[in-house]
Amino acid sequence: MAAIHKISEDFYEETFTLIALHSSIEDFMLVYALNSCLKTKLKRSVNDLDLSQGGSFPIFDWRDEVNDRYYTFVSNNDVREEVLGIGNLFQDQPTFTKYHLVPEYRDVDYFLKIEHDELDVEDNILKSVLTIPKVITAYLVDATKLKSKNNLIF
Repeated sequence: MAAIHKISEDFYEETFTLIALHSSIEDFMLVYALNSCLKTKLKRSVNDLDLSQGGSFPIFDWRDEVNDRYYTFVSNNDVREEVLGIGNLFQDQPTFTKYHLVPEYRDVDYFLKIEHDELDVEDNILKSVLTIPKVITAYLVDATKLKSKNNLIF
């Protein structure tokens, strides 16, 4: 009989900062502004984040080798057009379903996730993000209190 090994959740504690962004501009435009402001080089990932319960979210990422940080920018919203079944009263009208990466924060447009080992780096990054003219507001989110924090593992 083979031995079964289980890894405790406490064994691997990932240290990251999660910044919620509210903005009305498209994701690629906001990434360009973030790259200019933070001196990052975020690029669109080849694969989107596909969740099993629905929704596909584009990912922009960049690894900062000098400061040992990994930046990930992802949209919180995905809108899909769905086809209604035959015999439905409104079968000729398109229906749209909205999915959220983090349902607890439905009003947030984008998330910036920064994996790092340093302390007190998030305040400087947050101040820089708030200087972008098209960002309505940005604030830190405590990821440990999220019910859907598994959606942020990518």
